[in-house]
Amino acid sequence: MKKKITIKDILVLQIVIAIYTLSTVMAKQASGQPLFSVGFFGFYGAELLILGIYALLWQQMIKKFELSVAYTNRAMALLWSLIWAVVIFKDNITVKNVIGVALVIAGTIIVNGGRKEEDLTSEN
Repeated sequence: MKKKITIKDILVLQIVIAIYTLSTVMAKQASGQPLFSVGFFGFYGAELLILGIYALLWQQMIKKFELSVAYTNRAMALLWSLIWAVVIFKDNITVKNVIGVALVIAGTIIVNGGRKEEDLTSEN
């Protein structure tokens, strides 16, 4: 049985997921560089480094969380990707983007909230 999940645990999981989404930022940056240039290899190397760090952190997360909860929270990568698109690449957000991310957040909250009720009923 996994340890009871706290808000701090969810925040740490979200940080790990945000780190994962940074690999796509590096991939996009690499795609803007001339093929086989120093910049291309630099961004590609940064992407691989981020993915390696993420892999190690993700292993720690799935030790702490039920696998279904951890993977449900990975859907929040959509929110992080949207944030990076606006902050780093100055992309525009559409109403459809906001609605889609809101649905993902709602689903993630339902899954995380449901775990607390399940934990309480199993303790009694």
